[in-house]
Amino acid sequence: MKAVFLDADTLGSDVDLSPIEQATGSLVKHGRTTPEQVLDRIRGFDTVITNKVVLQRSHFETCPELKHIAVVATGLNNIDQAAARDHDIRVMNVTNYGRSTVAQHTLALMLALATRLLDYDRDVREGRWAKSDMFCLMDHPILELEGRTLGVIGYGDLGQGVVERARAFGMNILLGARPGQEAGEVDGIPRVPLDELLPKVDVLSLHCLLTEETRNLIGARELGMMKNDALLINTSRGGLVDEQALADALRSGQIGGAGFDVLTEEPPRNGNPLLADDIPNLIVTPHSAWASREARQRIVNITAGNLNSVA
Repeated sequence: MKAVFLDADTLGSDVDLSPIEQATGSLVKHGRTTPEQVLDRIRGFDTVITNKVVLQRSHFETCPELKHIAVVATGLNNIDQAAARDHDIRVMNVTNYGRSTVAQHTLALMLALATRLLDYDRDVREGRWAKSDMFCLMDHPILELEGRTLGVIGYGDLGQGVVERARAFGMNILLGARPGQEAGEVDGIPRVPLDELLPKVDVLSLHCLLTEETRNLIGARELGMMKNDALLINTSRGGLVDEQALADALRSGQIGGAGFDVLTEEPPRNGNPLLADDIPNLIVTPHSAWASREARQRIVNITAGNLNSVA
């Protein structure tokens, strides 16, 4: 196997790539690859390993020797899969590597918003506690999660991990049916249509892939159906939520808060409605929910297994 890794830096410098090197036998590594460099760098290789580099039909037409693409992530948005099938190229991805770390990040966002952690930290640092006329500050309303209802859209490995941890906080669980999904019961948990789910939840957490059916799944209409103290968490994919509608809803108090680890454009070089300074009770993290060292090493090991299966 003659393999090239186009964007090895995306896995960080603290993981051991030797399992992939052993699986391929011959691996050329590039830290980053620009769109203009892709064709030159994949030419002559039968296997391409990538995280976020875009591979499209024109690449496959020019490189008939290409047989395998190993994506070191779950999402395949950057690969023209129809073109890959047309050229008999097998595309492999990585699943079930980040249950613990993504669920941990999801709960961290939920807890920080519910307790107004960042607001109180800012108050202390700006001297408001020192000037208080009593022993504590209670300026920001705190939401107790026990007994509250968590709605989860996307009940795969990550959604299940979040449900497990939310139950430890005494939360009630409902699942939301994505477009094309039937209502019913899954693992003893009710799965209800989205319009039925939204008015009932105190926290809504998204864990589904971005498809044409799920793009802008949560827009102005859906936000208007939620409780005015409800929290919205997205550690899944940018584009699932209409970001301008969410910014407006937070400013107006239509919902209580939001925690996002993903945006429609990453990195947000052209700005984003959720990066404005005047949005209350919003936390945005830089697509880091997946990135514990343990999870990244699992990606390497699973990718090596994928490559061994086609060697």
